[in-house]
Amino acid sequence: MNVAAMSNPALDRVAIARDKAGPGFKRTNANDLMAMDFPALKAVVPGYLYGGFTVLAGRQKLGKTWLALDFGLAVCSGGVGLGSIVCDQGDVLYVDLENGPRRVQSRIKALFPYDGVPDLSRLEFVTEAPALNNGFIDRLEHWRLSVQDPLLVVIDVLQRIKPPGNKNQNAYESDYSIWAPLQVWATKHGVCVLGLHHTKKGGADDPLEALSGSNGLSACADTTVVLDQDQNGRTLYVRGRDVEEKETAVVFNGGAWSILGEAAAVRRSVTRNVTLDAIRCNGQPMTPAEIASATGETSNKVRQILFRMAKAGEVYKIQGRYWVDPVYPSNERNA
Repeated sequence: MNVAAMSNPALDRVAIARDKAGPGFKRTNANDLMAMDFPALKAVVPGYLYGGFTVLAGRQKLGKTWLALDFGLAVCSGGVGLGSIVCDQGDVLYVDLENGPRRVQSRIKALFPYDGVPDLSRLEFVTEAPALNNGFIDRLEHWRLSVQDPLLVVIDVLQRIKPPGNKNQNAYESDYSIWAPLQVWATKHGVCVLGLHHTKKGGADDPLEALSGSNGLSACADTTVVLDQDQNGRTLYVRGRDVEEKETAVVFNGGAWSILGEAAAVRRSVTRNVTLDAIRCNGQPMTPAEIASATGETSNKVRQILFRMAKAGEVYKIQGRYWVDPVYPSNERNA
């Protein structure tokens, strides 16, 4: 018997199904997938910007353009971003559709008041650009092929290159399809495309959901960075597919950005200092309600911070009151 000629019912069924259905999915076996080697995600500004499409959003006048310029200057010169993050040197294209050359020059000069402007030959500016669906990607590709090490493209602002939406789609579908080609190009070539955008008036409970327009843009982006400000100061919120979520307390001074630290720790430190100052200024141990009244914080928040401070040995609870030493002050002790 010719074994090779024997029919295999299972294989026959697969062949018949394939003939009926036409071409199937392009499939990858999981074992083959696990054996693949992938290059490390390219860090453009480590911890914040990586290869792919990133949206930087925030309210007007918070300093988004200054921050994008900070990133661009750090990358093109191999310097530091946010005052402390060392960046690899590479080529940067800044598509500035809102500020003319005069304003750009004055801002760069303001950032280097003492040591002079460094070599910025790897940073190029563009002040005119077509819509995204009218040759923008082609021009990005031309730039990419013309420079040594393309790392960062800044688009200030995204709205200026956005084409009209598709009337046959809802807002989400339309926005997603509009920005998808930019995301594909950035991901394919490992270039960080940083697009500036605005947040909604009134914001949102979650700052990372406060981008104006539909959610299609944030869904399409690989990473979303939101610059926000409240009574505690300015914070950078970062969330993405391949980056660690973080909240960073930052400070903006004279056009320059710098990092204060992890936002929760910085805010906690500020609250602790205010609490200690209130107790010291009072000169006597205080109840949580008295501290809340003196600092303007809620009683619940004061009790939480006092619990942590007492655990850390920063304050001491004595007969329901809090003091900065393990014993009452002398006049109280001798009363």
